[in-house]
Amino acid sequence: MELRGAQLIGLGSYVPERILTNADLEKIVDTTDEWIYSHTGMKERHIIAPDQATSDLALAAGRAAVADAGIAVTDLDLIIVATVTPDMPFPSVSSLVQGQLEATNAGAFDLNLGCTGFIYALATATAYVTSGMADHVLVIAAETLSRIVDWEDRATCVLFGDGAGAVVVGPGEPGKGLKAFELWSDGSNWQYLSIPKGGSRYPCDEQVLREKSNTMKMEGHEVFKLAVRGCPEVAEAVMKKAGLTHDDIDWGVFHQANRRILEAAAKRLDIPEERVYCDVERYGNTSASTIPLAMDDLYKEGKLKTGDNLLLVSFGAGFSLAGGLLEWTK
Repeated sequence: MELRGAQLIGLGSYVPERILTNADLEKIVDTTDEWIYSHTGMKERHIIAPDQATSDLALAAGRAAVADAGIAVTDLDLIIVATVTPDMPFPSVSSLVQGQLEATNAGAFDLNLGCTGFIYALATATAYVTSGMADHVLVIAAETLSRIVDWEDRATCVLFGDGAGAVVVGPGEPGKGLKAFELWSDGSNWQYLSIPKGGSRYPCDEQVLREKSNTMKMEGHEVFKLAVRGCPEVAEAVMKKAGLTHDDIDWGVFHQANRRILEAAAKRLDIPEERVYCDVERYGNTSASTIPLAMDDLYKEGKLKTGDNLLLVSFGAGFSLAGGLLEWTK
């Protein structure tokens, strides 16, 4: 029996109102607007309000995607949330969203994969839909990274922002829509990007709090090397799986971690920079949320045409890599 296809039928996003500029960061840590922009391409990022949590961002983006899909929340069979910043250890963010949406027919679970979380969640949703296990899956990537960075560590705090992006995956024509995925992991390199303490191995105590080892730690040079090498490799693999080449790619929608990484990946893939979407200047690095935020911006700006091929590529904690290839059918 031939599997049915899967496609995107709805998109949505949400970012908090508060904007933190590079000039604001100059007042917090020893840095400058010129240094941040020249090294990262970032000018500003959105920061969650004191009374907000990840589920609030996820709920807003999810509602927007369901509305755009033109379906009722009761039509949802499954909700997947990709996040490393849940409201609490449990229950899952997806459970909180499911309850507030009143999506009474939907199951729900979270995926913890850092910046690659959206592509992993999208691949999972695609498998559910193509197999017939679900008809409509809401995929949300939501992060509040401002809550897990050390605001005295200028190497990391200037990079990250908060936000959420969401899509609804539904049935489609075989061979169109969501075409191929590559999901890779190299756990031997986990130490380069982590929150080393505060979990079951090193529970949070006074010493952990004093040394701030319950906040994000990153060896930027090592992550850069892994990303610049790994992203083109996973991109080539997913294009080959889909039967496409770089000439067939209309838009490269890569993880918005750093403008220099985007430029290096585009050069190695021989994709013109004008076909690689970049919004890192406005949002910073929002981890799993960067790709759906960028896709929703492309959609709202009217830049996507029926039949366009979108190459999705991300890297993140784990150390993980992911690639996706989809044809725009909406």
